[in-house]
Amino acid sequence: MNGRPEGSAEGPGAAREEGAPRRRGRKPAAGSPVIDRAFALLGAFDSGHRALTPADLAQRGGLPRSSALRLARSLVRVGALERREDGRFVVGLRLLETASLAPRGHGLRAVAMPYMEDLFHVTRQHVLLAVREGEEAVLVERLSARDASPVRYRVGGRLPLAATGVGLVLLAFAPPALQEHLIATYEPGRGHDDIRTPAELRRLLAEIRLADHAEGTQTRPWPVSTVAAPVRDSTSVVAALSVVAPREGFSGAGFTPAVRATARAVSRALRGDEAGAGGAGRA
Repeated sequence: MNGRPEGSAEGPGAAREEGAPRRRGRKPAAGSPVIDRAFALLGAFDSGHRALTPADLAQRGGLPRSSALRLARSLVRVGALERREDGRFVVGLRLLETASLAPRGHGLRAVAMPYMEDLFHVTRQHVLLAVREGEEAVLVERLSARDASPVRYRVGGRLPLAATGVGLVLLAFAPPALQEHLIATYEPGRGHDDIRTPAELRRLLAEIRLADHAEGTQTRPWPVSTVAAPVRDSTSVVAALSVVAPREGFSGAGFTPAVRATARAVSRALRGDEAGAGGAGRA
């Protein structure tokens, strides 16, 4: 096997499920910069908590209620948050406007989407696109058929690198220091069933680099197959693309040619965009 599929993991680096309580230990230290506290409040929102009372915002953001309310009012003034008539806070449109400029988010998505749609029409399963952010992967886009197998991750959600197909691809091409850190701290049971030791994880990452893709199966929390491949710009791996399908009746290896071809097509499009932008800048 060259890799393992999207699924779930617990512990450090694991993605937080929809609606799950925020992990303890995230409370900003006293005197922390205001930017840290602002992001703590913004991080209190998720798809299961789209509107928060002042008390909920303070509790989920790990701040004293008076500090949270004062900072939330400041965020309302700049459009990062909005306050409804019932007193609850919601995410403001200013964040959407700013996020649309992120080259590794909406910019990458805009380039990749036509190719992802083609892959989706061929497979009729889940098609995922993710980028690495520190020790986790962030899901940039997901196309899903209504009758596809369940997945636990939403667009904008974080995935563990060592326990998902796209994550393993991103980790395989990550800086060596990060690889060594995650290999050394890997705990059996926190990833996939067949990655039982740090040595197995190290070997798997080498296989992914050699094959230039990852494929495999997973039995928990439900049986699925996956194949993932790297997306490159002109200098490095910038994203990973995958298909996730029910394990029964589907083979991840059967999707490999289509996934690899799609990843290469997105890579060529990214390099074309870079060349075009460079030429425009010199004009």
